[in-house]
Amino acid sequence: MVSPLEEKTELRGGAGQLLAVFLCGTLAFLDLYCVQPLLPLLSRVMHASESAVGLTISAATLGVAVSAMLLAVFGERLDRKRTIVISMTALALSTLMTSTAHNLVQLAMWRLLEGLLTPGIFIITIAYVTEEWPALQVPRAMSVYVAGTVFGGFVGRVSGGLLGGRVGWRPVFVLLGVLGLCGAAATQWLLRPATMRRVAKKAESIWTPVMRNLRSTRLLATFAIGFCMLFTLVSVFSYITFYLTEAPFLLSTDAISWLFSVYLFGLVATLIAGTVLAKVGLRAGMLAAVGCCLVGVGLTLIHLLPVVALGLAVASSGVFVAQVCANSFLRDAAPAGGRVSAAGMYICSYYIGGTVGGVLPGLVWRMAGWPGCAGLTCGFLVIAGVTAFFGWREKNGWAEPVPV
Repeated sequence: MVSPLEEKTELRGGAGQLLAVFLCGTLAFLDLYCVQPLLPLLSRVMHASESAVGLTISAATLGVAVSAMLLAVFGERLDRKRTIVISMTALALSTLMTSTAHNLVQLAMWRLLEGLLTPGIFIITIAYVTEEWPALQVPRAMSVYVAGTVFGGFVGRVSGGLLGGRVGWRPVFVLLGVLGLCGAAATQWLLRPATMRRVAKKAESIWTPVMRNLRSTRLLATFAIGFCMLFTLVSVFSYITFYLTEAPFLLSTDAISWLFSVYLFGLVATLIAGTVLAKVGLRAGMLAAVGCCLVGVGLTLIHLLPVVALGLAVASSGVFVAQVCANSFLRDAAPAGGRVSAAGMYICSYYIGGTVGGVLPGLVWRMAGWPGCAGLTCGFLVIAGVTAFFGWREKNGWAEPVPV
């Protein structure tokens, strides 16, 4: 007969650990993009242009990029679990405070703070997964984490659109803040303290892992791919909202929020990818993911709502699978003791891409509308594919980063 203590220990083992990793992904992305379906509403309420309200997204992604770079320098010395839980709690409180903003500038500043706090969750989680699971099991565990990010992004976007269209944008941040506090408490109970935490030697400079990573062509390629992939996601799901409020679609804020249900296809694709990638390899998986994104973006140019929805589902699935590939690749490309810095640098480049993806397409939108934005996005996807093909080549005799 199993005692209650043994049951609790078992729950906090395999299944409990995966659930905790799923929660980390969910909480990290619950409110980061919740304003995307609200952009047309915020543009009307605050009498601002499309590119101006796009700053509510870019401010958050800029904060992520800045904080990620700091974690790349100092993160190796941080306690994994404590950092994750504290970041979750602080993020939830700042989300609650975002509801008090009175103008676009204040809203952007609170969003910047949210972005600064977010990397403490997912950068440390990525390092935690790559250190706590054996190499061949990393893609599976990472797929659970990325599935959590997909689920969090879905819940944040849909709740943002549904609540925003009915009661305004402020209750959106109140709800997400409360959910964040509950998630932090659950993670504190479920997540097991790291058993393989790497601590930088005192005699070693805090900049040593960063400089070592900058000399790795494989890591530089991964950073460039991350830039292009989040550029794609932010560009597509931000400016598609303006496209769909115009003729021939004329969708409301509520309808646009439900369109983000396509994220659920990405969640399923991500979970499947965790098994498939261990067989086909990360390089082939990344090239397939980029191909999916190109097809998906192309489908959005057809003026049929079901086809646009299908295109968004295919494109988002490609981005999420690419994220699994890139995050898993960090284990092979980054040395032990430098994986937090590598993850931090990857996330920094990833969210710089997201910041650019929130602003640059807005300039193209004014000149060429959605076709111009789609063409710009496809250009960055081609760069990602070429970089993966040449930058992720075999090393030390292995045909793929994750040997099977």
